[in-house]
Amino acid sequence: MSGIDHIGLFIVAGLLLNLTPGPDVLYIVTQAMRSGVRAGVAAALGISAGCFVHIAAAAVGVSALMAASATAFAVLKWAGAAYLVYVGARMLLARSAPENPDAINFIATSKGTICASALKSLFFQGFWTNALNPKVALFFLAFVPQFIVPGAENQPLAFLLLGLLFNANALGVNIGWALAAAWLVRHFTALAQGMHWLQRAAGLMFVGFGLKLALTDQPPA
Repeated sequence: MSGIDHIGLFIVAGLLLNLTPGPDVLYIVTQAMRSGVRAGVAAALGISAGCFVHIAAAAVGVSALMAASATAFAVLKWAGAAYLVYVGARMLLARSAPENPDAINFIATSKGTICASALKSLFFQGFWTNALNPKVALFFLAFVPQFIVPGAENQPLAFLLLGLLFNANALGVNIGWALAAAWLVRHFTALAQGMHWLQRAAGLMFVGFGLKLALTDQPPA
């Protein structure tokens, strides 16, 4: 493809990066284990939609501007940190699922249904978890250009195409995480019985991710 170099290596590197657990994977896995495959897929789709924001921004140069501007970076950093802490706090403060066989069976078999409004909420939580994270924008700015031929005629288009390819691969991996998490809960009843504590642990980790982001310094321009 004109303007793009080592596309095979790009795909492999992208898959390996997407397999690495982080806030996005944690959010998908938690929702899939708590409410089933549909919830995990909704979370994955939301995160993928948030990633499109970073791809478009990087392609038109907004991410480069953010990397060069301490103010722009700080605004997005604090917004993202606050949102991660907010999501974590909601997990920590959420009411426990009823400890009875019927409730456990509902979680373990994923036979229950989750309403459209709940799926929409999970989608937008995933979207904002990703879209408000400046580290994702800076990642695209640092990673993708390595696979664009120097001096290519239409570098923004090459960047956009690579970003879309990366996001498509990421969506497949994230849906895989959702399927795996839901499968584990269906086949291991102890996980379903311990969902209250798993959700609390995930909440603490989200708060930790938020605090870590808040303490992140702007990278040198």
